[in-house]
Amino acid sequence: MTEEINPFDVAKTQIDIVAKEMGLDKNITEYLKRIERSLIVTIPIVMDDGTLQIFEGYRVHHSTVRGPGKGGIRYSMDVNLDEVKALATWMTWKTSLLNLPLGGAKGGVRVDPKQLSMKELEHLTRRYTAEIINVIGPDIDVPAPDIGTNAQVMAWMMDVYSMQKGRSVPGVVTGKPVEIGGSVGREPATGMGMFFVLQAFCEKLGLDLKSQTIVVQGFGNVGGTFAELLYNEGCKVIAVSDVSTGIYYEDGLEIEKLLEWVKQGNYLKDYENDKYKLITNRELLTTKCDVLAPSAIENQITQANVNEIECKIIVEGANGPTTPEADKVLFKKEIRVLPDILANAGGVCVSYFEYVQGINSYFWKLDRINEELKRIILEAFEETYKISEERHISLRTAAYIIAVSRIAKAIELRGIFP
Repeated sequence: MTEEINPFDVAKTQIDIVAKEMGLDKNITEYLKRIERSLIVTIPIVMDDGTLQIFEGYRVHHSTVRGPGKGGIRYSMDVNLDEVKALATWMTWKTSLLNLPLGGAKGGVRVDPKQLSMKELEHLTRRYTAEIINVIGPDIDVPAPDIGTNAQVMAWMMDVYSMQKGRSVPGVVTGKPVEIGGSVGREPATGMGMFFVLQAFCEKLGLDLKSQTIVVQGFGNVGGTFAELLYNEGCKVIAVSDVSTGIYYEDGLEIEKLLEWVKQGNYLKDYENDKYKLITNRELLTTKCDVLAPSAIENQITQANVNEIECKIIVEGANGPTTPEADKVLFKKEIRVLPDILANAGGVCVSYFEYVQGINSYFWKLDRINEELKRIILEAFEETYKISEERHISLRTAAYIIAVSRIAKAIELRGIFP
């Protein structure tokens, strides 16, 4: 259930909320609500049947004041310029909150990748990369996979960029295959970061993580990894969903079997188990549970359904799944929200590790990756939690105070050119 809510308006409203809480200078506030640059490109592709189809693509930089832009590439029919602007803005706050020397960027193509052959997908990716090549690079903007893209897409992007430069440039993208400079631990990093943050939060609240009932919206890389980690921990995951349906079982789903099913290219709606009940997306989000993890797309918890939400904790695996209006209601209901810029920041954290490894041509073991990920994301969590408790504000507002303060200070120190 995605309402017609402009995600960039949501992102700007969030800035206004934190600016008021901080007493942020009005000039800086307006500066942060603007995009540094946005590029719209036309991508003509000759399809396998000989017809010409023309797609539209985007790449947006919200802020590079603290370092090169960082953000995913999304292939989806829902992609539009305002969505990409919002996602780039949220990436700025995410990298800042984790205190990484990066900025915020995002890109995408309006296309359904499942309707393309592998050859068509490659041609689309290569042409899109060629069109945005002047605004990406290790010192400018470093793309990564997102919805509808994967390590293979990143490999093609790296190849196009490298061919133009006349040398191999692994640092141009992250989320690549390990064989060409990718990092171990990158694929499960977002879900793992969510797990670390939830685990730490339960400790703060005196809750036994293993006794919590879990509902996960989205069963792809993020939601699937998160559900699997919780299942292996001994938690009862009572509902999950993909684009086809939601599945519910009050005694707990067999997550490993479901993951094996979807990784073979199947949909949850076709999984056969008489004990499991098929439910709608709205039913899934309003299922009574301890922990709800919206891990699909933005604008899922809104004024239309927030009063029906029955959980103790929300862990945002998706970017922007909760609107500001819904946030206010959740705060009044004392439902604690672990915000997207903290909870799902594991992906960009390990992307940063991959970027560093690629530049230095020195690669880390998985144990080091996970140890560093846990350290960085829990440092951000501890700082966020402390401010939230001291000021009696939501964890989202606390996280934004930290992130926005760092960006504002960087703008102040660098000054406004000329």
